Amino acid sequence: MQERSGRRKYDKQFKEEAVRLVTEGGRQVTDVARSLGIHENLLHTWKRKYQEDPAGSFPGKGHLKPQEEELRRLQRENANLKEEREILKKALAIFSKHPK
Repeated sequence: MQERSGRRKYDKQFKEEAVRLVTEGGRQVTDVARSLGIHENLLHTWKRKYQEDPAGSFPGKGHLKPQEEELRRLQRENANLKEEREILKKALAIFSKHPK
């Protein structure tokens, strides 16, 4: 956990342990949240994210889930291809105006 400008950040291990205390430990969200010093809504959010995708939950800052990484890669590739196409269109227009 880090404290910086009023906003705390929690690592993946902390989040998973908090969720585990609720799901496997049979404890109430409010009790776990109070004992860890976090807001219960935050713990509910972590629990929901973990239940939706246990393996891909809490990827960390700057890290994306594999599907999101692939989507971002394809979006970059698409943008590059569009830019190359526009360059080729401009080159074609220039060369078609000045025949030799």
